[in-house]
Order: sequence, then structure tokens, then C-alpha cells
Amino acid sequence: MNYDDRRRLPPMAMLHCFEAAARLGSFTRAGEALRLTQSAVSRHVSNLEQWLGAALFDRNGRRVVLNDTGRQFLEDLAPALSAIRRAAGRLMDPEPEHVIELAVLPGFGMRWLAPRLPRLTQKHPDLVVNISARTDIFDFAREPFHAAIHVGGPDWPGAEHDLLFHEHVVPVVSPAVQDKYAITRPEDFLRVPLLVQSRRKDAWSRWFALTGVPAPEARSLPSLSHFLMLAQSAKADGGAALLPSFLIAPELEAGELVIPVNVPLPEDRSYWLAFPEASRKTPALMLFRDWIREECGLIRPSGSGQAAG
Repeated sequence: MNYDDRRRLPPMAMLHCFEAAARLGSFTRAGEALRLTQSAVSRHVSNLEQWLGAALFDRNGRRVVLNDTGRQFLEDLAPALSAIRRAAGRLMDPEPEHVIELAVLPGFGMRWLAPRLPRLTQKHPDLVVNISARTDIFDFAREPFHAAIHVGGPDWPGAEHDLLFHEHVVPVVSPAVQDKYAITRPEDFLRVPLLVQSRRKDAWSRWFALTGVPAPEARSLPSLSHFLMLAQSAKADGGAALLPSFLIAPELEAGELVIPVNVPLPEDRSYWLAFPEASRKTPALMLFRDWIREECGLIRPSGSGQAAG
């Protein structure tokens, strides 16, 4: 493909009108959003269809509906337009040097990061970290984030990875459940209602195998989609749960949950700070990076020597 061929790059006005009309589902609403007349939007879209040699909308009188070709074109076009807007925005309105945008897993943000942010503010009073909850892997080039907290392996496409810590999963119950079932040995869990996380339904069978106890007969176990829901159910005497220890630190410290048998379940999951190479040019992110690695014990506090590991 010849990328210098101008015939393959329709005028921006056509693309802008098509994207607005497709997103809003109406030429009239697109015109209102773009401060153009309905007829101007319709004309730009028609010109684009002639340019491409393909219909993008099905027309039935004055009603228009995006067709399959139009939906595919919108899916391909929207990220490109968004990237252009961000690129222009960075030049027209540069972001403050002391502000970073961070995408964070909800549980990590609530239970690990948020309680530590006062220490970050104390160390770097001018640093502002805007946090958004995200659970999906996204393209840094198409999203407004400098970095993200990632769980799993170092497999975020196009990103560098700093290992923060490995996941440490432990069996927990409420004190009432521990007393009711007199839990002191792995086999005692066979008598306890077992709670599971919906994406780790084999966790208990793997834990029993680790302890050498024959797993209970296969049965339908109550499952919840989020670890914090699991923690709340266990805390409310609902049964036993296998949970990452960092997520339940407050409950463990308060005695609301206990670890009656301290046999962790090995998991091939770790937490990472993932960021694109371009973010290295953001001094604020590099400050945050040093701080979070320090919090994880990966480097010593500033001025105290070299990395600890």
C-alpha cells in the first residue's frame, strides 16, 4: 500500500461528519453536535461514500441506519480520530508536568494503593495522580494513561513492566466459622462451605491437592465475580475463601478474618506497573515509579543506597 497516495485519505470534514453521525445515530444530531446543518452532514457523508465506493448507511426515506460496512469502518476509524485529537491536544494544551493518569485494578486501588497515597503526597506534595479503575488491557497509544497496574505476566503489548509483587493466596474464614468447625488442619475445611471466585473455580481443588487432602466430591460451589465480594461473604460467616493476602490486610489486622491453616496457594500471577516507553519522558511518572517500587520493597528509600532486589 502506498501511504503517500492522497486518494486513500479522505478529507477530514467527511470523516468527522461520518464518525459523528455513526456515533449519534442521526444526521440531525450529528449536525447539532458539529454545529452544521443536517444537509451539510448528509452531503459530507454522501461524498465520503462516493470517495470510498461503498455505502455506509442504509437509507429508508429520511431514516438512516449504519450498515455492516459502516460499522466496520467506524470501528477502524474511531481510534485513529481519537489519536489525532490527543496528539493535537498535547501540542495545543500541554498536560501539567506534575500530573499523571494511572489505570488501576479496582481491588488493588482500593486495598493497596489508596491507603498508601498519603505517603506519596508527603514525599511529593506537588505530584497529582489521577486514578481510573480499569480491568482490561488497552493500547496506551489510544488511551490517555501514562501507566497501568497489571496482574498476570509481563505481557502487556508495547509496554515495559516493573514487577511489584507476587500474589500470595491464603485460606481465610471468620472467627465464628473457625470456632464452629474447629478448623486447625487442612482436612477440617472439608466440613466448611467453600466460596470460590468465578474465574478461579479450581482453586480449592488445587489447594487440597497441595496439602495432600483428597478434594471433596465435585459439587456446585457459590461463586462471586470479585475478590472483595468473596471477602465480604467470608467475613459475614458465609464460609471459607482463598484470597490474595494484600486485598484482605485490613480484615486480617482487625481480626474479622483469620488464616486458620497457613498454607498459601502458589499462583502464577504477579502485579506489575506497566507503561509505554514514551512515559519515560514524563518526570512525574518516574517519581511515581520510584515511589511505588520503594513501597513494594524493591528499592530502598531515596538516599539510602542501591536497589534491594
